[in-house]
Amino acid sequence: MSSAARPGRLFLIPTPLGAASEPQGVLPADTLAAVARLDCFVVENAKTARAFLKAAGTDKPLQALEMAELSEHTPAAAIPGLLAPLLAGRDLGLLSEAGCPAVADPGAALVAAAHEAGIEVVPLVGPSSLLLALMASGLNGQRFAFAGYLPAQPGGRVARLRELERRSGDGDETVLWIETPYRNRQVFEAALAVLSPETRLTVASQLTLGEQAVATRRVQDWRTAPPELPREPTVFAMLAPPGTGPRRTPGRAVSEATSPTPRRPAPGRGSRRR
Repeated sequence: MSSAARPGRLFLIPTPLGAASEPQGVLPADTLAAVARLDCFVVENAKTARAFLKAAGTDKPLQALEMAELSEHTPAAAIPGLLAPLLAGRDLGLLSEAGCPAVADPGAALVAAAHEAGIEVVPLVGPSSLLLALMASGLNGQRFAFAGYLPAQPGGRVARLRELERRSGDGDETVLWIETPYRNRQVFEAALAVLSPETRLTVASQLTLGEQAVATRRVQDWRTAPPELPREPTVFAMLAPPGTGPRRTPGRAVSEATSPTPRRPAPGRGSRRR
């Protein structure tokens, strides 16, 4: 392939975890410099993306920036067309609403398509609510897994919590999940009702923001002093003692309720904090 035909690079651009957070406070200078050089983007929402780019200090007129939208509603057949600027030799920036692109985020489909097309993918440094929560949890940072969103229905949620606790105890593995702001209380109450008293449970809310709160307690301690959970995106994590949780009978089929569920998009601006 000649240099003239060489494709552009796909830059994965993290964004602040909340509207109250200035880009200069959470993004390093190299990330901001890379953003300023770009004039072509794939975003979840053009309006909020322009607000971020203005705050990040782009020196280009916002009206001159090219933007295509990619959300959970974008059909798979439309993904290859979003690569057009890259195949034409232009660099492209991928933005999500909050946090890291392609992590519990529809942008993962574009990254996969870029790899299929032989396009260089460049992840940039920025805040990840999952890693920040893990760092602050005091739980096992050597082995961990992200379980996405729990089922919305109470029965499925309970079954999934039991399955994740069993996995955590069997593998000495920290398990993290996220939830939409309006379901924080229901998920937390389900965890207190279902999990073993000795399982350690972390609640991390509004990370990097002014009202940031992170605490890890045993479930039995949370039951006696439950926190006031804000209606804000929250990361949960648990680490169960060895052998904790119900055991499945050998050969028993895994029910739909206990099987892993796909990522559910959280509605609203900044409701996903990766």
